[in-house]
Amino acid sequence: RNHLPALNDILSHPLQFCLLGALLAPIRVLLAFIVLFLLWPFAWLQVAGLTEEQLQEPITGWRKTVCHNGVLGLSRLLFFLLGFLRIRVRGQRASRLQAPVLVAAPHSTFFDPIVLLPCDLPKVVSRAENLSVPVIGALLRFNQAILVSRHDPASRRRVVEEVRRRATSGGKWPQVLFFPEGTCSNKKALLKFKPGAFIAGVPVQPVLIRYPNSLDTTSWAWRGPGVLKVLWLTASQPCSIVDVEFLPVYQPSLEESKDPTLYANNVQKVMAQALGIPATECEFVGSLPMIVVGRLKVALEPQLWELGKVLRKAGLSPGCVDTGAEPSRSRMIGQEEFARQLQLSDPQTVAGAFSYFQQDAKGLVDFRDVALALAALDGGRNLEELTRLAFELFAEDQAEGPGRLLYRDGFSTILHLLLGSPRPAATTLHAELCQEAPSQGLSLCQFQNFSLHDPLYGKLFSTYLRPTHTPRGTSQIPNATSPGSPTALANGTMQAPKQKDD
Repeated sequence: RNHLPALNDILSHPLQFCLLGALLAPIRVLLAFIVLFLLWPFAWLQVAGLTEEQLQEPITGWRKTVCHNGVLGLSRLLFFLLGFLRIRVRGQRASRLQAPVLVAAPHSTFFDPIVLLPCDLPKVVSRAENLSVPVIGALLRFNQAILVSRHDPASRRRVVEEVRRRATSGGKWPQVLFFPEGTCSNKKALLKFKPGAFIAGVPVQPVLIRYPNSLDTTSWAWRGPGVLKVLWLTASQPCSIVDVEFLPVYQPSLEESKDPTLYANNVQKVMAQALGIPATECEFVGSLPMIVVGRLKVALEPQLWELGKVLRKAGLSPGCVDTGAEPSRSRMIGQEEFARQLQLSDPQTVAGAFSYFQQDAKGLVDFRDVALALAALDGGRNLEELTRLAFELFAEDQAEGPGRLLYRDGFSTILHLLLGSPRPAATTLHAELCQEAPSQGLSLCQFQNFSLHDPLYGKLFSTYLRPTHTPRGTSQIPNATSPGSPTALANGTMQAPKQKDD
């Protein structure tokens, strides 16, 4: 404690902090990498010579004693060298019989595996792709981690079965640790918990992770600093502190044990209350943060807004572009035609803007998508005119009878472009809207009733798109933190979290 004033004086002077970092960071990072590679022999030794069948059971005997203690000690040394001089533990960790599953939050940085140390190296769930990473792959095999491939639905089912098998083994297996948010956030709010940790319906123990340092150098978040910068800044700190708090074991009710989503939501609320931050419906779909509004998932910041920033930076006024897109007829174009139509000359800008649109197998985009996006960014149309244009572009003639209808694909394309909604969620909503209609499509009147007059979705459209009074050629991107923003439409309010895919 006597040294804290001196440290604060150093940190308050940028020049001194930079000089201190220039001395500390290279030495710390170098030594940490040496220790990281020293971990490999212990990790390899534990699984060497064991068959896949033997690895389906927990490792015991001398392998467990020697290798487990070696990895635990070297891991603590690794974090110590990076500046984490203190790990302050509060509460009592439950036994594997009391709580087979541990859930840790908030997940904000790649330093969060430090929570494994006071938890005595529990088993983890990790991406299968990480097995090919040097040293990390060996540590995952040592850990007997549960591996999941995000692109293989069958793999996810196997993971669910394996988690249930270990969690219900009666203490035979060590505890399994989950980061239920699934990706990193900025610690300002808890992302929606994924149900994987709660599928087994067994008791879980919540674990809180805090970094109570004067400077936040650890956050590795969406649109935040990259890995090297976070590593360098943290290693430049004279001392980093981590607080790990074990909350009481959460015993699920009969209803929660049968409904993993309900179970996950209730545990999220308990942990958010203990942290003093909001529990939100925000989650990640791919690399984009999403929130749930009604029956629909929408992007916290639609790519349409990002496209607008790219085009404005290039000096393009969307209202000056003559798109000439033909209603109900797709016209596929490549990057060269895209650049000519938008009058863009910088190759980097062209590639960046082109990437915002869904491409087919040949790398072409539907020009109707471009026309609708530019019309929305132009701001010269009110919402009624814009929704009418969207309908005209993507509606199709009925197989029987007069008039045109907006079918599933067109509806999901419109919502994906304007709101950032994932297509599967939009498809499900379209089916619900068509339940009372004799056909499987929406008329113009039905589509505008949904997008303009629905109490919830109408407000959503007006939030994401320009107000009617916005002058042509100006840009008025809604603020994600303002009242009436998409975040405010969801449960609770929060600062838009900055996350990065794990």
